[in-house]
Amino acid sequence: MSNPNSPISFQTIAQDKNTKARAGIIKTKHGDIETPYLIPVATCGTIRGLDSKILEQIGAQCILANTYHLHFRPGDTVIKRLGGLHKFMNWNKPIFTDSGGYQAFSLGLGTEHEIRKIGHFPKNKKPKKANKERLKAKVSDKGVTFQSIYDQSYVLFTPKKSMEIQSNLGSDIIMAFDECTSQLSNRSYIEKSMERTHKWALQSLEYHDPKQAIYGIIQGGFYRELRETSAKFILSQPFDGIAIGGSLGETKKDMHKILDWITPYLNKDTRPRHLLGIGWVDDLFECVERGIDTFDCVNMTRIARHGSLYISPPEGSQKNKFILDIEKTKYTEDTRPIDPSCDCHTCKYYSRAYIHHLYKAKELSYYTLSTTHNIHFMLNLTNQIRESIIKGNNNFNKLKNYWIGR
Repeated sequence: MSNPNSPISFQTIAQDKNTKARAGIIKTKHGDIETPYLIPVATCGTIRGLDSKILEQIGAQCILANTYHLHFRPGDTVIKRLGGLHKFMNWNKPIFTDSGGYQAFSLGLGTEHEIRKIGHFPKNKKPKKANKERLKAKVSDKGVTFQSIYDQSYVLFTPKKSMEIQSNLGSDIIMAFDECTSQLSNRSYIEKSMERTHKWALQSLEYHDPKQAIYGIIQGGFYRELRETSAKFILSQPFDGIAIGGSLGETKKDMHKILDWITPYLNKDTRPRHLLGIGWVDDLFECVERGIDTFDCVNMTRIARHGSLYISPPEGSQKNKFILDIEKTKYTEDTRPIDPSCDCHTCKYYSRAYIHHLYKAKELSYYTLSTTHNIHFMLNLTNQIRESIIKGNNNFNKLKNYWIGR
């Protein structure tokens, strides 16, 4: 059930005939988002190493900021007094915010189980006995009690609290408050968590700022019955968009299965679809093929800071995850750009040898140049995917085969 008074609109402008891949436009008061699109994550209201003007030059259409972190520092009420997040960070384009639900996992069960959701699938890993002293999040039916990683203070996030924080931030598109679950939790816990998330979804709808578009989040872990139950429930509510979150299984094939379970329900719905916390090169093709419109992921910026830079085929491949390790000594005198087919500022003006030098010397300019490249690379790839869908004539499948060989 869509919201007839939604502050955003979504239009599909092209549909691939052989898959569920589609190209569309999300219209917001701060501008349009052409989909498919991978959203750069500006956790604390910034992309590390870049300012808002560089982001615009790269071609970023929107960003996603973090409710938990901005609540604690500098404070969502401070940001509100300063005119909202758009003005605060000098960004006059759309902003997504999450709800704090991911931190319920990362500071809770993720810490207990010693795993990460984003880009990490722990095959055959078993839960460890909880070290309660390490946990910074405790989930109950009422909400999530966080111990701040900044000053060790305690705060209870409820659906109402999350909606208030996101309203203060003034983002265009917000997420309903949910619990992101662990891959290692059992079915009983996942089911209770899903039911709790559904209750929180209704409270989020009740308390959210109607000037903001709100996405409901499908949960259910790697259990088909639960995923289908959650999909039917979330789709039955007047959310402005649909997000898919939580545990996505132990392998990427598991993630694909989850999307395949949900797709029949999504096909009957006209709202935009978002996949939380996923964004490697192969993910874009596999998940767009299954009907996903937008993604958010810290990978492209995080790995840049650690020396991993994206490269296109044929040098880039599934085997090396389309990445070169700029720390390696073989790049000491390599005069080629990071990626010969890339036209970003970094690749236009600097060599692998120079970027290697900056990384080894721990120069601050390395972070700007490497992050610029990785974001530009991934945004350019999503644009290629979009264009292939619009062109039709099996161009999406041809592009997918070129990149990931299927």
